[in-house]
Amino acid sequence: MTFLPWRRRALTLALGAAALAAPALSWAQAAFPSKPLTLVVPFSAGGPTDVVSRLLGAAMGRHLGQSVVVENRVGAGGTLAAASVARAQPDGYTFLIHHNGMGTAPALYRKLPYKPLADFEYIGQVLDVPMTLVGRKDLPARDGKALLAYLKAQGDKTNIAHAGLGAVSHLCSMLLRQALGVDMTTVPYQGTAPAMNALMGGQVDLLCDQTTSTTPFIKAGSVKLYGVTTAQRLKTLPDTPTLAEQGLPGFQVVVWHGLYAPKGTPAAAVQRLTAALQAALKEPAVVARLHELGAVIPAEDKQTPAGLRDWLAEETHRYGPLIQAAGQFAD
Repeated sequence: MTFLPWRRRALTLALGAAALAAPALSWAQAAFPSKPLTLVVPFSAGGPTDVVSRLLGAAMGRHLGQSVVVENRVGAGGTLAAASVARAQPDGYTFLIHHNGMGTAPALYRKLPYKPLADFEYIGQVLDVPMTLVGRKDLPARDGKALLAYLKAQGDKTNIAHAGLGAVSHLCSMLLRQALGVDMTTVPYQGTAPAMNALMGGQVDLLCDQTTSTTPFIKAGSVKLYGVTTAQRLKTLPDTPTLAEQGLPGFQVVVWHGLYAPKGTPAAAVQRLTAALQAALKEPAVVARLHELGAVIPAEDKQTPAGLRDWLAEETHRYGPLIQAAGQFAD
């Protein structure tokens, strides 16, 4: 067959366009996911974020038709894990769970290797978790009001543990010190588990951490519960007053978690992950377990890319000035 020049040029352009479109078409036509996925957790195994991640990963896997492997990448307040996901192949098979640290990291770290508001695709918000203020069993104060008076009297003679720079327990300790006007000594640990062990061993006085971490120890009587950091009392701890009720009006700290994928992840993959997240958060067994841990499932409009993006922007602007004023930074 003989091609005229104009026909040859048209055929060349058509074949070129088809070649460019082929990867996108093949991705769209392929069943996603077709292999196991990796959920990266920035904190140690057994910690509160890890507990939630394993519950959520198993449930999402059921709706995705593939297993979700939880991988703990610990270090630098969660920034190592976040940076690794930001650099990961944007194919939908690697995603990140992170808490408030995504909003506080830009103010905490002078050389942050990623931009939380620019370097990720958003999947959705997972849950809100209240915080509890707990103390060693032999601390003299019998309740929250007595504790606040004790802390003001003791000043820097008292100390409060946290799970490392950038952890929500660190944020809570900063807010508590600011609200009391007391320069308590903060003691960092490499994760919630060692911080809790130090508290139960009497090596530190206080710890402010998530109900997902503290509830088992509260119920076992291993630590002394002084208050919750929510605006209202918790259904799971109905007899425990809020810190606001006991002399710290307006004091409120809630942990929230979100799911993120690398920037450039195909929209179809993000939509599939969002749908799996929303389905997982409707499973009766998941709901019951989260409620048992004191967690609150957010409204469905927050379980979306737009909902998480807007919330992260709000939290970033809320905590930035507080951290800057505290002068606590890391390289």
